[in-house]
Amino acid sequence: MLKVDDIDVYYGNIQALKGLSLEVNEGEIVTLIGANGAGKSTLLQTLSGLQKPKRGSVEYLGESIAGKAAQSIVKAGISHVPEGRRVFANLSVEENLDLGAYLRKDKEGIAKDLAHVYELFPRLLERKKQQSGTLSGGEQQMLAMGRAIMAKPKLLLLDEPSMGLAPLMVQNIFTIIETINKEGTTILLVEQNAHMALSVANRAYVLETGKIVLAGTAKELQESDEVRAAYLGGL
Repeated sequence: MLKVDDIDVYYGNIQALKGLSLEVNEGEIVTLIGANGAGKSTLLQTLSGLQKPKRGSVEYLGESIAGKAAQSIVKAGISHVPEGRRVFANLSVEENLDLGAYLRKDKEGIAKDLAHVYELFPRLLERKKQQSGTLSGGEQQMLAMGRAIMAKPKLLLLDEPSMGLAPLMVQNIFTIIETINKEGTTILLVEQNAHMALSVANRAYVLETGKIVLAGTAKELQESDEVRAAYLGGL
């Protein structure tokens, strides 16, 4: 579904991604783990059109999307849940969700997907008229995910969905990630909580200073001494 081949991405003179290549197959959950500053968010921003690679190619469903405008990438079926949620704080929960469907014209489909988002996240239904800026961190994460789902993506990019959340809420968010995937959405997950990420993923990549240093099935990486020592607390 997604093929990233040998991309270099820069911020000014600083190289953030160095010859990075990876693949995501339809129906998978693929996770990208790595320390802060490894380039994980930069990769997702590049895939969603917010950064442009200086070199290399990005193909989605066989078409080149490197350097395309962000809105055309959303239209093609890729939604991005950014790090830090980025909800529209002064708008209500429901207004945020409506914005997720801004490129869609199918009113019946939008209404159906809105009802489904409220099924996945009952807390959002309870707070649908509430200003988004007054929600807890966990509720804002649910809203950011719900908003992305409203675009009806084929591929969902999730950037640090568990960041700053209480353990019970983290468990809840990961259960919903698995549900979304089982319903047919392919997921590329960036996550510092390597233990949780590897527990839901099919395959995983380890990113260090802009390069992929390890790749394999989630099980292989869970059992790797190197990954255990660096990311799983030596478990």
